[in-house]
Amino acid sequence: MAHKLSSRDGTTIAYDSRGEGPALILVDGALTVHSSGSGPELASLLAPHFTVYGFDRRGRGGSGDTPPYAVDREIDDIDALIDHAGGPAFLYGHSSGGPLAMRAAIRLGGKVSKIAMYEPPYNNDPGAKVSWSRYLGELTEALAEGRRGDAVALFMRFTGTQPEQVDAMRRAPFWPGMEAVAPTLAYDHAAILGEPWSVPAELAARVSVPALVVSGEAGLPFMPDAARVLSRAIPQGRLRMLAGQTHEVKPGVLAPVLVEFFTS
Repeated sequence: MAHKLSSRDGTTIAYDSRGEGPALILVDGALTVHSSGSGPELASLLAPHFTVYGFDRRGRGGSGDTPPYAVDREIDDIDALIDHAGGPAFLYGHSSGGPLAMRAAIRLGGKVSKIAMYEPPYNNDPGAKVSWSRYLGELTEALAEGRRGDAVALFMRFTGTQPEQVDAMRRAPFWPGMEAVAPTLAYDHAAILGEPWSVPAELAARVSVPALVVSGEAGLPFMPDAARVLSRAIPQGRLRMLAGQTHEVKPGVLAPVLVEFFTS
């Protein structure tokens, strides 16, 4: 991260930018630091069309954190980036970054021109509510007791990683980095997604800008269903399904879809 700015509550937010054109801010999902994973590749593919801003969400990487946590404080961080960019901006959120982008669009009004989300991880299956509530309770307990590794392991198992794989991951060199950002799981899951985990139709109905909801066809089956429901709940919502893509969508497949939406 080459640059830092100060959010409304004084928290330092680390960011970088590349490219030229309208501002596009990338909002990461759970446990992600902007410089890791596929984020840099996606930013590079979008940079010929936009000024692409990537940032570490509060509590992660080069950014600070100021308790107590509130979703509005994360929206303030996005607001500060938009102001720095000269506003308004487009927002793209991956996974739980999507619901945060949606909430930012609602609160910030004209500062956000359009939003796109890839697989916002809502689940409309009534049977999922019990397991989600149990997960949130265990996550809250683990973090309160300072068991960051257990919190990450809980998340991994909840999302389908086999126990023996989790055990192997806990011995891997990257695991301490995941433990470092473990408290932000509560930010994404307990605060931004919240209970009951289903699509928040009343909230989505308040989105006043064009919104693209994207889902892969090769991942967890509840994801496409949630994307359909969410796209219908947003007044100017539209849906795009990507064949062969899982939750870890390939930047080369996603980037043209985002360029088409944001430039149309």
